[in-house]
Order: sequence, then structure tokens, then C-alpha cells
Amino acid sequence: MKNILFIHQNFPGQFRHVAQELAQSPNYQVLAIGRDTAPGLPGVRLLRYTPHRSPKQDGHPYLRRYEDAVLHGQAVSRLLLQLCQQGFLPDVIVAHPGWGETLFAKDVFPDSQLIHFCEYYYPARGADAGFDPEFPLSLDGAARLRARNALHLLNLENCDLGITPTRWQHSLHPAAYRDKITIIHEGIDTGRLHADPHATLTLPNGRTLHAGQPIVTYVARNLEPYRGFHSFMRALPIILRGHPEVQVLIVGGDDVSYGSRPKDMVSWREKLLREVPVDLDRVHFLGKLPYDTYRKVLQVSAVHVYLTYPFVLSWSLLEAMASGCLVVGSDTAPVREVISHGENGLLVDFFDQPALAETVLGTLHEPGCYQNQRAAARATAARYSVAKGVVAYRRLIEQASACHTSSHSAAQDGVLSSGHYL
Repeated sequence: MKNILFIHQNFPGQFRHVAQELAQSPNYQVLAIGRDTAPGLPGVRLLRYTPHRSPKQDGHPYLRRYEDAVLHGQAVSRLLLQLCQQGFLPDVIVAHPGWGETLFAKDVFPDSQLIHFCEYYYPARGADAGFDPEFPLSLDGAARLRARNALHLLNLENCDLGITPTRWQHSLHPAAYRDKITIIHEGIDTGRLHADPHATLTLPNGRTLHAGQPIVTYVARNLEPYRGFHSFMRALPIILRGHPEVQVLIVGGDDVSYGSRPKDMVSWREKLLREVPVDLDRVHFLGKLPYDTYRKVLQVSAVHVYLTYPFVLSWSLLEAMASGCLVVGSDTAPVREVISHGENGLLVDFFDQPALAETVLGTLHEPGCYQNQRAAARATAARYSVAKGVVAYRRLIEQASACHTSSHSAAQDGVLSSGHYL
């Protein structure tokens, strides 16, 4: 039996499906470590940690993230030492290292194979930073990114293998480390996502919408510039004028996942509604939704708008494609990896709001002309299924476990001890 340890601050995170699969196999003993706020996963024992303090506020601002990572790494390594003392020696550790949890994992278990989820490396040019002229990158901002990458460089050096979801994310990592990183998308639940010509959605105001009506949808975890919320909102007046019957469904929260909050408002929704007043009888802010309601939003959609900076590709784009949506997406690198203009969707310049509006209106006025693109979108999304993701993850884990030596870790041999560990 192989021992597999998953480490993720928000476990299960991206590891949900592969952790479930391995936990159900008699060939693996699966254990997980997550922060005290992690939701956990039924069937997988979860050990929770809490950093013993926060980063000091009087330290250098460039170093606060790194100090926070060290504190996370220390908290996790205390748990690793306890596991070692209890006789649990992982053959493979699969981890998201972005918060620093695995900084010292190899010091406790040097013989365990460490697989890192290499989600993003932050270049100062050519990706999200400085992409939007409305939010220019300062020298201070570029310097912060360079300092932030110190953690990611250590993570790349420490791991034996890496996983990243897309070719574009792979290309951002330093060339010296790309050979150890495999491109594996964790997958979306294509089994639950499909087109439904009879789908209906009842709005909070009591109105019921039906598939086939002129409905524009937009989805983001949170409504913010990184996901093009400002571009979408600025295009809405043209869309609303151009089609008097259109209804617009906007899904997403008012927090910030990436970037920062507006300086003069509580949320980007509030700020953009102040800048671009729209008819709230036709534009519906639905907030964050239960998954089944979210699926219905996609199923009633006539055209789905997905905009993003050159950044991590959202699951929601693939979920919309799997649901048979006609997608109008931003012509940015991560989107071009899955959408070819005119074949399985339409692409527009991220900043060209009139072009976005006219493209959306064109699809609404001729809804029957895009059935081939909808079918091609579903076929593309099928390549990103959970089943394919689990198979690829499992293959890499089995490859890593075959490389694991049977020698004891330095910690077990008494070379390491907890000692005075702040």
C-alpha cells in the first residue's frame, strides 16, 4: 500500500477528484493537511493547522508574503514531524505550495516524492501585471512581484515533479524548471454539465426565463477587473439599447479574488453601477449561486461572455462550453488556448467595449447561426473532463511513487527534531 499525502491550504481545492479516487482504492492510504478553515473531503482524514502568528506589520512590505509563507511552512512541518513520529511516511506528497506549506517538507521527508501544483509564476511583463492601462504597473509593483517569486522559485527547486493546468501557465515558469512540470488540467464535471433546450430559471424577482430567449450571461467568482467586469459593464448600455428584449444575468460576489478593491467604493459592482447606470429590471446581479442554479444559468444562456486578463483560466469558461454555451471571450492568451475564433466560440479585444457589444448583439439577432460552434465548444470541453484529469493525475502519482526509495527519512533517523521551532 502506498501512502499519499495531500497538502492544500483550502483542501481539497484542485485535488478533490483525485483525492476521492485514491481514497477509494485499496492500494492507497490517503491523508490530507489543510488550514483550520479548509472545508475537507468526506472519506479523507484531514489534519488542520494554524500559523502561530501573523507576519509582523513593521517588516519590509515586500517580505510580508514570504514571512507568511515561512509561518505556514513551519505550522505544516510540525504536523509532518508528528506524522513521522507516528510512523506515517508518505511515498508521495501532492501539494499546492502557493502559501508556503511545503517549504520544509523535504527537510522532514527527504525521500518522499514531492509533486507541486504550479499554478502561476508572476512575470512583470507579458501577463496580468501591467496588462490593463487603467491600472498601470509601477516600479514598486514590479519589485513586489519579483520578491513574491522568491517563494515560487524555492517551490520549483524543492519539488520533484510539478503539475500545471494549461500550456500557457506552463510557459510562464522559468525555462530551467519547465521540464519537470507536466500539463494536467484537474478537470470539470462534464457529466453534470450539458445543454438543455427546455431549461428554465426563476429569478429572485419571480420572473422565469427560458432557454431560447435572448439572455446574456457573465460569470466570475468575484466581479472585478481581472475578469473583465469593467469592460463588460461598459459594453452593457450598447447591448441593452441594441436589443430591447435582452435579459442579462451576472453571477459573482463582491469580494476580490485578484488585484485590489476600488479605492473609492466598497466593491467593483458598486463602482461600475455608479459609472454605468443600467436598467436593473433587465440586468440581474445574482451573487454567488448554488451549483445547480448556476448550471441553469448556463443552460438558459443565449450568449455567454467570458473576459480575463492573461491569467489563470477560470473553470467557468470550460463549464460554459460544456453546457453548450456560445462564448464570446477575450482575445487573451489563456482563452485562445481553448477557443479558436469562429470555430468553437468568438473572440474580441478585451478593451474594445463597442466590439464586444456588437458581437453579442450579432449572436442574439441570429441565434440559429451558431449551432456548430456550440457543438464544437462541448467537444472541446470534453477534453477537460474530471475523468481525464484523474487518470493523468493518478498516472503521475504512480510514476512518482515508483521513484520513492525505501530508506527512512532523516527525521525518523533522529537527524531532525522539532527543537526550538518558532
